[in-house]
Amino acid sequence: MENKQQEHVHLLIIGSGPAGYTAAIYASRANLKPVLYQGIQPGGQLTITTEVENYPGYPEGIQGPEMMVDFEKQATRMGADIRYGLATSVDFSKQPYKVTIDEEKEITADAIIIATGASAKWLGLPSEQRLNGSGVSACAVCDGFFFRGKEVAIVGAGDTAAEEALYLSKMCSTVHMLVRKHEMRASKVMQDRVLKTSNIIVYWNSETDEVLGDKKVEAVRIRNNQTGEKKDVAVSAFFVAIGHQPNSAIFKEYLQLDEQDYIVTVPGTSRTSIEGVFACGDVQDKIYRQAVTAAGSGCMAALDAERYLSAKEHQ
Repeated sequence: MENKQQEHVHLLIIGSGPAGYTAAIYASRANLKPVLYQGIQPGGQLTITTEVENYPGYPEGIQGPEMMVDFEKQATRMGADIRYGLATSVDFSKQPYKVTIDEEKEITADAIIIATGASAKWLGLPSEQRLNGSGVSACAVCDGFFFRGKEVAIVGAGDTAAEEALYLSKMCSTVHMLVRKHEMRASKVMQDRVLKTSNIIVYWNSETDEVLGDKKVEAVRIRNNQTGEKKDVAVSAFFVAIGHQPNSAIFKEYLQLDEQDYIVTVPGTSRTSIEGVFACGDVQDKIYRQAVTAAGSGCMAALDAERYLSAKEHQ
């Protein structure tokens, strides 16, 4: 495409969940005049979450989308330039770094903060999407609390699934764990803990046929992939714990990623393998993945960017 629109900015923030918006708040207050592009899902994963009860400062809890509107308003009030648009390609081979928005506008920036997040992997069932937020969740730590004393199901076989099943077992009456093969991928110690927990029932060689319920989750239909036998198990929630995919594909050519495609940052900082490019939130955090930790890392990225830009100006 010839004649792309061009613009130069001091600090560009890519992504708009708790990490991106917090970075924008801090960067604005440091007079860095940040420009933030919201990406494909303005507000990030929290916009598909219902009640958020574990974010400090909201004693009554708050709806995820409403919380992200609050974050955006605060960033705007501080002076951040927030825009619709998706970063479709980057060129970090030389400074100033280039980012193409919606394949048509080219932005150059003195520093960049990446806050593109991660997307939960889903099974791809229509019923799973239809009941998402009405008992279907990809985060047991976020939503398990709402199903205290109830029976729930979880699908997955890795360490995350095992951790989440154990977490749920402490507050739910029974946890029905669906494992696709005859064994788990989780580490031996995690498997042992799951198998020793009396209120976790493991279904081996089992897949989810359908999540049942009209307005909310009422049951899950489990299919044994060896025998073909199906059975319905009454549950109030269905947790999908088959992993997350960090939204890092466009950076792959330039930045160091780990084996799961999370952006690698220098421990204790938001610095990436390229000077002047910072990463925060779930695109670089595969351990905690909470709104509050994402916001904290957004603050770190803005402070790191501010120090970097200030040092550059005084060279």
